Amino acid sequence: MAAQRFTMLLLAACAAAQAQDAEPQLSGQVRAQWDGVHANTAGPLAAAHTLQAGMATLPVNGVMLETELRASGKGITSVLTLQQQRLDDNAINSRAWVNELFASHDAGAWQFSAGKKIVSWDVGYGYRPNDMVQQETRRTLVSSTPEGRPMLLAEHFDADTAWSLVAVNPSASMNARDAQEPALAARLYQRFGAADAYGFARLGARTGASAGAALAWVATEALELHSSVRFSKHIDSQSMDPNTIALVAQNPWQPSTAQNVTQWLIGGTWTSPSQLSLLTEVWWDGSAPSDAQWNNWSQRNHQLSALAALGAPAAAVAGNLAWQAQSLGLSQNLRRSNVFVRLSWQKDPWKPSLDLLYTPADQGRVVTAALTWQGDRMQVQGGVRVVGGPAAAVLAQLPAKQLAYVALTWTF
Repeated sequence: MAAQRFTMLLLAACAAAQAQDAEPQLSGQVRAQWDGVHANTAGPLAAAHTLQAGMATLPVNGVMLETELRASGKGITSVLTLQQQRLDDNAINSRAWVNELFASHDAGAWQFSAGKKIVSWDVGYGYRPNDMVQQETRRTLVSSTPEGRPMLLAEHFDADTAWSLVAVNPSASMNARDAQEPALAARLYQRFGAADAYGFARLGARTGASAGAALAWVATEALELHSSVRFSKHIDSQSMDPNTIALVAQNPWQPSTAQNVTQWLIGGTWTSPSQLSLLTEVWWDGSAPSDAQWNNWSQRNHQLSALAALGAPAAAVAGNLAWQAQSLGLSQNLRRSNVFVRLSWQKDPWKPSLDLLYTPADQGRVVTAALTWQGDRMQVQGGVRVVGGPAAAVLAQLPAKQLAYVALTWTF
């Protein structure tokens, strides 16, 4: 019934949008990209591969051709992506998906939309606690259009305020998790001179209520400050029983729910007259695994390696180690406390950048250096990302030790 109601509302919005007189617009881009990956020799995934080759899939080099097509007109907007990818020693993998497909209606101060749309909220760069709808992955090597969420959206604008009311994933199962969970969300924007203030609220079908606030303030011509905070009654997660020992026959990581979660970010950007920019952000993500959970995880890694040395079946140990690697992708942030620094410079068509993500709890780090050249229709990007830190650092045990890329994008 929920799916039928959503379809009817979408069709009604499309019919209303068709009445608007707007010239159709077509555009797009083609991006060719090469990724060079140096697999890590540390961490549970590498240990699993060493014990039983083929048990764990290690990251490898790859090439990709991605075409993005955009069309809009008469109140309808669509974005489609076609992708062909070939990893080392594998056949070409082709797939396609719809990034956006929605109908919109302009009713003066009110704007209405229905369909699949990208709605990103909050003020942070490296992390966004109040990204309640899109839940977009941050700090990707190459920027690309994310895949939107099914929604019904109503927005109201005037000179100093704006309201957004969203029903996201209205046709999804009530048991859907994470970004696919059905939810109601709202955002209020208010301008106070040089400051922009935001209020956020979300009511998930399963996870219940959460609320947040954000502030962005242009303090001087060179300095901008921003902050964000959110409190959630429940957040979807995964966990393993801390008493799990020895070998198990099935994946020990199971869906769970974190309770009374706080997330916040404080940051600022300084920009010189020559367009040299320094961004600094510090954030806390209470949805990430705790120090105690990571300590238990490390101990289990050591226990599994010890079992292999004692003659336990290699395949069984390798499988358990591969399951351990799942924890490296459970949340946007691996550690709860994070420090991020980014230095960039805009010089005509060139933009070099250097950034550092640091986790104080275990001194892990991710360093990324990149260079972009932007022409009228052509863009060339290249860079490298290196993870490191002490052997016990969580970031130092990611599957990829080093990632390099070159991307060529042509816009039409």
